[in-house]
Amino acid sequence: MTSCNLTAQDIQLPEPTRKGGMPLMEAINNRHSSREFSDATLTNQQLSDMLWAACGYNRPDKRTVATALNRQEMSAYIVTPEAIYKYEPKENKLIHITSGDHRDVFAAQDFAKNAPLNVALVADLAKQDKKEFAGMTVGAMSNNIYLWCASEGLNTVTRASFNQEGMKKAMKLSETEEVLLVQTVGKK
Repeated sequence: MTSCNLTAQDIQLPEPTRKGGMPLMEAINNRHSSREFSDATLTNQQLSDMLWAACGYNRPDKRTVATALNRQEMSAYIVTPEAIYKYEPKENKLIHITSGDHRDVFAAQDFAKNAPLNVALVADLAKQDKKEFAGMTVGAMSNNIYLWCASEGLNTVTRASFNQEGMKKAMKLSETEEVLLVQTVGKK
């Protein structure tokens, strides 16, 4: 396996694996939160699979999670020790946002500041003005990440302790975009 090598450029991810994995009921049974992470990085294939599960396209113009009125207001960003990237689901690509280690802005907890991967789930409230609808979508995205992690034998935990304004600045978000949830993901 090739380890995820994230640098100051866009990264074309491999095609997501859409078959196999753990049976659904077993993944639900194994789903749990954990705050223990090694410093091992995920592979590009694992990133592709996780991000596709969270918000990729599984049909033309339809995603793996439902959005009210198909507004598709949610985006996923990944934060690594080297950079911040936005996931572009139509192209299955990571778009480089900024270089550097910004993990301290994305976490109040030491385990998340040191974990090799944090996923920020962002709503564009110009696309979906009802925040409760965006909240339903972010819950589905997070749950898909949880189930994918259970299937892969990885740890994950959702977090609401983060610096909203610092994150908006680091991620170069617009005035209408808001981070709703951050999820730490990694190897045990």
